[in-house]
Amino acid sequence: MQPKLIALATAAMVWCVTLAAQVNENDIVGVWNSPNKDSRVVIYKENNLYYGKVVWGSGTQTKDEENPDVTLRNRDLTGLVILKHFTYDGKGVFLDGTIYDPHNGQTYSCKMTLKNTYQLLIRGYLGISLFGRTEIWTKQN
Repeated sequence: MQPKLIALATAAMVWCVTLAAQVNENDIVGVWNSPNKDSRVVIYKENNLYYGKVVWGSGTQTKDEENPDVTLRNRDLTGLVILKHFTYDGKGVFLDGTIYDPHNGQTYSCKMTLKNTYQLLIRGYLGISLFGRTEIWTKQN
C-alpha cells in the first residue's frame, strides 16, 4: 500500500508543478528588463497584436542616431516602439513580429517565447530563425 501512496503523491506533485509552469497569453503584458538591465520595455496588447516600447534606458544614447532614415535620427529612444505586430500561437510563443535594434538601426524578424511568467526569450533573426540571436528578458516587479 505504501508504494502506491508514494506514487500517487509524486504524480500529484508533478501535476501541480506542470500547472504552475504553464503560462497565460497575458503574462507577456508588463515591463521587461533587457539582459544587461540597461533598458526597460513595456509590452502591451492592441487590437489582438502585441507591441513593445522603450520606457527607460540608462545608456548614453538617447536618440535614434543609427536609424537608416536620416529624418528619424533625432527622435527619442524613450517611447520608441521596438517590438511590433506579434500574434499569439496559444502555446506561449508570439510570432510574426519584428524587433528594431536602435544600436545598429536594423529591424529583424522576431519571435518571443514565454519561458515562464518572469522570463521572456526574444529571438531576432534574418530570414529563418536558425540564423539569429536570443536574449532573455526578465519581468520587472
